[in-house]
Amino acid sequence: MKRNLTPIATAVAILITSTAAMAQDASKSPDAVVTVTGVRAALAQSINQKRNADSLVEVITAEDVGKMPDKSVADSLQRVPGVSVATAGGSEGGFGENDRVSLKGTPSNLTLTTLNGHTVSSGDWYISNITGGGRSVSYSMFPSELIGRVTVHKSAQANLTEGGAAGNVDIETRKPLSFKKPLTLMGSIEGAYGDAAKKTDLQVSALANWKNQENNLGVLVQVFDEKRTLRRMGQEFLWWDKLTKGFAPDWIAKNPEVENKYLSMLTGSSLFQQKRERKGGMVDVEVKVNSDFSFDVSGLYTRLDADNVNANFMLAPYQPLSNNWSGVGGVVPSAYTISGNQITSITFPKTCPVASCANMGPSVQDIIARPGSYSDSKFVNVDWKYRVSDDLKITGQIGTTRGTGYARDYGYEAWLAYSGTSLTMHGLDAPATVTVDNAGTFNPRTGADFFGGWASDTTAKDKETYGQVDGTYKTPWDVVPTIRMGLRTAKHDRQLTWLAGTVAPAGSLLANRPTGLTTYPTSPLDNVLQNPWTFTADSMKEWGDKYVKFDSHSYQNEFTIAEKAHAAYAMGDLNLGAVTGNVGVRFVKTQIDVANGSPNTVWNPVYTSKTYNDFLPSLNLRTDLASNVVLRGAASRTLARPDFGALGSLSLNDLTFSGTGGNPNLKPIYSNNVDAGIEWYFMPKSLIAMSVYDMHLGSYVTFGSSTAQFFNQSTHSVTNYNMSSALNTKARVKGVELQYSQDLGNGFGASVNYTYADGKETGKAPKSACADLGDCSMIGTSKNSYNASVFYENDKFSARVNYSFRSAFLNGLDRNSAIYQDDVGTVSLALNYNLTENLTLSFEGKDLNDPLLKSYATTKDQPRAFYKNGKQFFLGVRGKM
Repeated sequence: MKRNLTPIATAVAILITSTAAMAQDASKSPDAVVTVTGVRAALAQSINQKRNADSLVEVITAEDVGKMPDKSVADSLQRVPGVSVATAGGSEGGFGENDRVSLKGTPSNLTLTTLNGHTVSSGDWYISNITGGGRSVSYSMFPSELIGRVTVHKSAQANLTEGGAAGNVDIETRKPLSFKKPLTLMGSIEGAYGDAAKKTDLQVSALANWKNQENNLGVLVQVFDEKRTLRRMGQEFLWWDKLTKGFAPDWIAKNPEVENKYLSMLTGSSLFQQKRERKGGMVDVEVKVNSDFSFDVSGLYTRLDADNVNANFMLAPYQPLSNNWSGVGGVVPSAYTISGNQITSITFPKTCPVASCANMGPSVQDIIARPGSYSDSKFVNVDWKYRVSDDLKITGQIGTTRGTGYARDYGYEAWLAYSGTSLTMHGLDAPATVTVDNAGTFNPRTGADFFGGWASDTTAKDKETYGQVDGTYKTPWDVVPTIRMGLRTAKHDRQLTWLAGTVAPAGSLLANRPTGLTTYPTSPLDNVLQNPWTFTADSMKEWGDKYVKFDSHSYQNEFTIAEKAHAAYAMGDLNLGAVTGNVGVRFVKTQIDVANGSPNTVWNPVYTSKTYNDFLPSLNLRTDLASNVVLRGAASRTLARPDFGALGSLSLNDLTFSGTGGNPNLKPIYSNNVDAGIEWYFMPKSLIAMSVYDMHLGSYVTFGSSTAQFFNQSTHSVTNYNMSSALNTKARVKGVELQYSQDLGNGFGASVNYTYADGKETGKAPKSACADLGDCSMIGTSKNSYNASVFYENDKFSARVNYSFRSAFLNGLDRNSAIYQDDVGTVSLALNYNLTENLTLSFEGKDLNDPLLKSYATTKDQPRAFYKNGKQFFLGVRGKM
């Protein structure tokens, strides 16, 4: 962190020195400064900004630092109507921190997130997200303390940066000259306790802001260091497949009714443990040189260290069922049941019923340690404003932003000796009942290949350099009082490097296994295996550091992407008597160069280059039907660019012979949008609103199935894989948003919002789930989501309780299978007591109902995971002066 902040701090020092003399002579700023304190004041300002906007927006205004139980910007956004949040992508499972944000029931990559109006690069620490190359910002990188204001643009305007087909989210940080006092100091210290991990961690943040008496020179410095220990326990179903004669020849021969019935081939008790530390800082210098010219220089660095270990003790019935491992015939289950098209229970004999079971252990433990995993984000940005005349103002922005995602995987796989096992499915009602007689001890099978290991070292680097200039001209015309125009250019680069790890022969020996043998903590889930054996994270790291070398590239997984985007726009503010608004058009030229598809032996990729020229018109209108009723309408054409991973990545699962692959010929995602809304401000600090929207996506990205050959790192041979490959199709999303907020008086208040979204693929792309299975769901679309909050506040005490709910939605693909996140609701609480005027005691709770995260495949009869992350509590003190 020191290395990354030093150049920013140096630049700031030079800037202050060189401009201080000019600033001292400048005139005092005439701008009004508004400081928001308290829940009701923040609510009032957010409602007023929404009311006065020309387009459909939602606004979150910062309260005192930490006033709400929000540990990331995504936590704050989840209470906004039309906004959906997820704790992780489909293959990642779910965690106790909101990380992805989407609008209008669409995938998160259709929402563009900016910070102070400019793009920001960020990485991911989880390998599937690193290789997937998403454009969606990881909100885990940005603590809520950074927020000055967040504006959610639900309808497009020509002066907004393209990239958000569904809308834009702009996070505005605090600015030095917006503070009231010449010197402001703010800070917090708190303990964060997770009842799953049974661990308390320290979280600190501090802000110092100075400005001169003339209010034309200010410096803000903000730092944070926030630690958390996570433990997620669950049950995972990693591989559903049909029983064929290749899987179970002896069983099918004896009981032909089981052929082509689905069976969970890998049912695991999972334990994920992670130590997170989010640390970083921001520096901002704001200077008003004179009444005509001002500029702002800001720099941010944030890093999330995310060491983790993921263990999965799995029942693997395909091993004893097949005769591929024993050579003497497969084991026929002693009991089983069938319901519909699925094996709902299966039991194996307690002792080996064939000549030898030395090579057919029915259970396996996979342990993956990821020491040193991290993600980071940084930027340096310069904003400037120049008033040419009373009628013409010019603003500009130039900067660069970089993000990194890194993960090193040490995988250790040990097969246990044959024992009695059984599996009984309960659908999504409860985790499956699993028994493995020898799960509590490390008891490897005696035949060949008890051990299998793998390793990888992946790094994604993301960089964008941008520049923009905008002009605002006050015209003499009443109908179009203001014309806005501008130019923007950006160059974006994404590179994925994948080093394949080689396990030394000595590392495969039983005598050289990791030394830290231990057991799982007791799981909060019913039915699952309790306290199976595993290895500690430290011993896994020690084993990997000793026996694994990263001496070759997995070129087939790597890609580089260079993207250039040039835009120009013109927009006019409208004043048509009772109707106001804006109308404009944005022209965008995008050139994308992709290098991927290399063989695994040498970097010799296929180069693909595409150029797209697009006109994006937009219209926003509003009128006051009465003094307190606003009617709005909007129409626009928008675009979002495909995820970098959808263009270039290759992600393979060597165990299940499945994977996902990119398509460099993908088109941008175009959408024709219509929005309408009505807002009734029926009393001060109060609002009832309804809006409707309809999006027609002409080139939505989905996945179609195919078969392809790739090099398998486990078998060290070229193997056939069942692939999901990205391709364009059509889709449509329509929905309704309802909103109610009211100051009830005497310190009480309430807010409720509800969103209905109906999103479906309509194009039926070849070999897709929509065409072949009739499953036309869009990623991220929850049909029903709502939030309900109540609060109380007086001069000494404030309290807020919030409940958030979203219904089931398609969360992504994993191992060539859809993953749906089931309904989930969460409860949060914030209590604050003012010990003095400048010192506040706070208690906050997240996930107080300890939600069970459930996911499933295309049918709920085939669960994919059950997870518990536990409750989280934060006790701390905030001070300001």
